[in-house]
Amino acid sequence: MERVENIGFGDLKLIQDPKGFCYGVDAVILADFAYNICSRFKMAADLGTGNGIIPFILSHKNKDAKFIGVELQKSSVQMAERSCELNKLQSRVEFFQADISKLDKSIYFDKDIDMVTCNPPYFPKGGGIPSGNESKFIARHETVADIGDFIKAASDMLNGSGDFFMVHRPSRLVDIFYYCRKNRIEPKNIRFVVPRQGQPPNIVLVHCRAGGGRELKIMKELCIYGSGRSYSDEIMKIYERIR
Repeated sequence: MERVENIGFGDLKLIQDPKGFCYGVDAVILADFAYNICSRFKMAADLGTGNGIIPFILSHKNKDAKFIGVELQKSSVQMAERSCELNKLQSRVEFFQADISKLDKSIYFDKDIDMVTCNPPYFPKGGGIPSGNESKFIARHETVADIGDFIKAASDMLNGSGDFFMVHRPSRLVDIFYYCRKNRIEPKNIRFVVPRQGQPPNIVLVHCRAGGGRELKIMKELCIYGSGRSYSDEIMKIYERIR
């Protein structure tokens, strides 16, 4: 059964299906990462948007920008559209059902997109442990579009100018860098995310710029947890629970 959650971020509400794929900390830290680097964007696209969590968080951070979200699963798009109405964001946020590997340019041809975000499926085709839930399986595995398709779509949308942000597994960094350079999007910043200080990273945040020069900076790592099972102070600030 669907539920409506108050997720914070200016009293934003989100419709989710607990039996399907629900957003996690990776989506939240991606939105924060993108905004901290590129706060003055005017039109953002989110690829593989799921229930729309990233456009909603960014709409709170940048109240002048507009957004489009592209998602393969019809049920997720419908939930995102209803959340959009619930938050009265219809004039700023649009959602489209589409296959990223066959993206129709009519979705964005008349939009001047200057930022693209992406929280794609982490597991490559044939990888990972299959889930009995189809919605979760599609969200976690490259069933149709792969990492190269997502990056190519971002490049097409930016059309030679703008910023691209992705969250993924560190094990896919070589693939990410290969497809970014192949599609003329140059990696500029990466930030590794660790569960706790001293542990190896299990998430990486990547910032690239369409048409950018060849220089990559490694940012300070982000720790998800502090002492015990509590979120770190930085994560609490990202969730806007402390200042």
